[in-house]
Amino acid sequence: MTGRRFPVMLALAAVGAPLAAQPPAVATAPAADGDSLPFDPAVVRGTLPNGLRYYLRRNSLPEQRVDLRLVVNAGSVLEDEDQRGLAHFVEHMAFNGTRRYAKNDLVKFLESVGVRFGADLNAYTSFDETVFYFPVPTDRPGLLEKGFEVLEDWAGGVLFDSLEVVNERGVVFGEWRDGRGAAARLRDRQFPVLFRGSRYGERVPIGQPSIIQGATPGPLRRFYRDWYRPDNMAVVAVGDADPARLEALVRKHFGGLRGPEQPRPRRDEPVPPHAETLVTIAADPEQPTSRVTVIHKRPARPRGTRAAWRAALVQELYDRMLNDRLAERTRRPDAPYVSGFAALLPMARTADAYYLSATAKEGGIDRALEALLTEARRVRVHGFLPSELARAKAAYLRAAEQAYAERDKLETEVFAGGLVQAFLSGEPLTSSAWDWETAQALVPGVTLEEVNARSAGLLTLESRVVQVQLPEKPGLVPPTEAGLLAVFARADTATVAPYTETGADGPLVAEAPAPGRVVRADSIPALGLLDWRLSNGVRVLVKPTDFKDDELLLSAWSPGGTSPLPDADALTGGFASQLVEVGGLGRFDRTQLQKRLAAVAASASTYIGAYQEGLQGQSARRDVEALLQLAHLRFTAPRPDSAAFLALRQQFEQLLRNRAASPEAAFADTVGVTLARRDPRFRPLTLERLAELDFGRAVAIYRDRFADAGDFTFLFVGAVAPDTLRPLVERWLGSLPATGRRDVVRPVGRMPPEGPLERVVRRGGEPKSRQVIVLSGPARYTSANRSRLARLAELLETRLLEELREALGGTYSVSVSGTIGKRPREGYQVRISFGSDPARADTMYRATLAVMERLRREGPTEEETARIREQRLRSLEIDVKTNGYWLGGLAQRLADGEDPRDLLTLERRVRELTPASLRAAARDFLGTRNVARFVLLPEAAAPPATAPSE
Repeated sequence: MTGRRFPVMLALAAVGAPLAAQPPAVATAPAADGDSLPFDPAVVRGTLPNGLRYYLRRNSLPEQRVDLRLVVNAGSVLEDEDQRGLAHFVEHMAFNGTRRYAKNDLVKFLESVGVRFGADLNAYTSFDETVFYFPVPTDRPGLLEKGFEVLEDWAGGVLFDSLEVVNERGVVFGEWRDGRGAAARLRDRQFPVLFRGSRYGERVPIGQPSIIQGATPGPLRRFYRDWYRPDNMAVVAVGDADPARLEALVRKHFGGLRGPEQPRPRRDEPVPPHAETLVTIAADPEQPTSRVTVIHKRPARPRGTRAAWRAALVQELYDRMLNDRLAERTRRPDAPYVSGFAALLPMARTADAYYLSATAKEGGIDRALEALLTEARRVRVHGFLPSELARAKAAYLRAAEQAYAERDKLETEVFAGGLVQAFLSGEPLTSSAWDWETAQALVPGVTLEEVNARSAGLLTLESRVVQVQLPEKPGLVPPTEAGLLAVFARADTATVAPYTETGADGPLVAEAPAPGRVVRADSIPALGLLDWRLSNGVRVLVKPTDFKDDELLLSAWSPGGTSPLPDADALTGGFASQLVEVGGLGRFDRTQLQKRLAAVAASASTYIGAYQEGLQGQSARRDVEALLQLAHLRFTAPRPDSAAFLALRQQFEQLLRNRAASPEAAFADTVGVTLARRDPRFRPLTLERLAELDFGRAVAIYRDRFADAGDFTFLFVGAVAPDTLRPLVERWLGSLPATGRRDVVRPVGRMPPEGPLERVVRRGGEPKSRQVIVLSGPARYTSANRSRLARLAELLETRLLEELREALGGTYSVSVSGTIGKRPREGYQVRISFGSDPARADTMYRATLAVMERLRREGPTEEETARIREQRLRSLEIDVKTNGYWLGGLAQRLADGEDPRDLLTLERRVRELTPASLRAAARDFLGTRNVARFVLLPEAAAPPATAPSE
């Protein structure tokens, strides 16, 4: 809700593994007496005598878990000159030896109780803070206390062993290396301008490579001693536990911490204002798009009072309406930009910024900038329309109402993230009830005059920065500073007409169709699944749940997809849904439809895949009929619009123009094309292939694929009353057209190439490489095999992290996935991916092969198997209480003709895992007879060795 908004600039500079809900913090002005926001009364908070603060809350979703977080009010902006990058390095060292846990023992302990390293257990470092987090189970004696011991060790017991520091250099440098590319190079050039006169411009959290590679314990300990102190930290604990018990654990484990006798003052770093406009223009050969952003810096807004909350509400309504206008312009073929946005966002603790930004058409930076400024001037001169404000208010209130409806079903991590920000910003975390009550009280009173008045203070001349990023390529001439400033001069004096809009009122469906009827009603009691067959042949499956109070999910599918089409139509067929839906629906064009649905919590969109076409949707409980109406219209009243198609194709064109210059894109294309054996149906979309998209053919394919609903299955999972849903299903799905056609799925595509192969892509100039290793072969497409392969992939990823990251210090992360496909023939793929120093690419590859060979020969230990079992069981405990899990699992099995009750056997399969069964899986799936190795190297690097055969 209002006040919990996230920055878009500095988040890119955070390192570690940041949670999306945890941005750099914003400073808070003192709350006015009598006007302070009320803290959620369910939160127990306090301050220990040593200054450490704590925030505790009971929440039972998920059950038998407590989310623990240690929040340190210190990040890279506090580093001394010889510590640039060491705030983040300190974070790494917390996992490499503490008072209670030797290197990796902490991770192994938490993994043994079901906590996954990376996914659950992690940390991030930003400019102003460092946050450690993990969930701990509470259903076994002593685990919660162990969790608090881990937090205590991080807060005061990190060892900084000299050998471990040296070993960790490679891991941290690997993270620096993985982050290099066009975005990092542009940031390095433009941050000093954006943050002129501030340490934010020179203290990016990832740091300086020379300092990382030469890190020693001394400067690390100094940062830890200076800033990891009780008065600069907070403990957050939220979950299925008595807050009184949590408070006792906080006092026991943190009450004895002591800070330095003469602590360094913790001051917020300013972002100085400037009178002149600063212009920064940067080009890079690998930059994929052209972008212009106007940034108006300003002091951080007041926070923590009812008046500040209301001011943020007014700004949010303003931003919503302007962004709707900016988006509307992109839907015309003559659009001056590909996409645009406007928002007032925090850019640092002490500063906010108002952003006007657009992705421009190539060579069109000036035109995009002028269009942005013209729309902003249109608001300043003429204001918004009453109808626009009414829609914005209705949408805001609908979102607030949904949040209130789910107040008892919010996940623990939502509260934990909010309390982290409460500590860092000083703004109280209010309750859902207060948010809803206050929204109802304040939103109706917001006037058009006060919203329009916001424009006067947003686009100021002071502290303005114009930032341009674009590709560096022959023939593309960058704009000049003088030219950009001339655009401002023109826009400031331009005559602009008032904004006008056409109506978007009335029902979604002008005339309700005659309903069909349920002709057969069955059920699968073990799954709580109702099974209805409608008179037109449509099958409807319903699984009512109470996991969420206001969420209903829909998945629908039918066999066919693009497989019946000739190769020449496959590309257009795959994009047909997107090309048709961009035009709108029924009697509403896309802009009108967006306005009509502003206060409706329902959506439904179609897709056409290789082997099936279908529809995905969701709604709140109150808007179920709107969901079904949208689904009905997707079948019966698509609204093809050739002008909207041209606008979309132009957007594709801009996004593809410089895509090939990206080393990562070229590498991904090489992997995909090689594994598909250059099948024409599975070539990547390129600028050259874009011309193959045929609008008329797309419309014909779309209409054909959705002309017959009789072989469709609709699956509903979530908060729904079957007696309420049934008549709506009969009317809106039972009335869909049915011709009795039965599509036959035609196997298309090719199996991966056999035998060992190697492809090297040389692109880019950064000193980094990336490898993708793909193992493939025949395998039966069964649930048991899919489960075996998934567990093996988890085991292999853990082994490779231990070897490539921890033992060799050669990479920051490793990713392993395992899939089994059904078409064109049954078979498996294991995909391994990691980055490294180019000079070590061969060493890392040989180490990977050796790890796989050991697993095939010896299998895992009982301890490793137990960790895999426990982690998957813990994940299942949470998964089975989410609508998305049941929707995806049921849809997959039903579409594949499998018994959906197989979902009930997954826990048993996990419990039956043994070292022997995992060793057998390794022998089945980790053979290197068919191994494809792909290596991305900088252009000047030497080629790697040839891949060995098995």
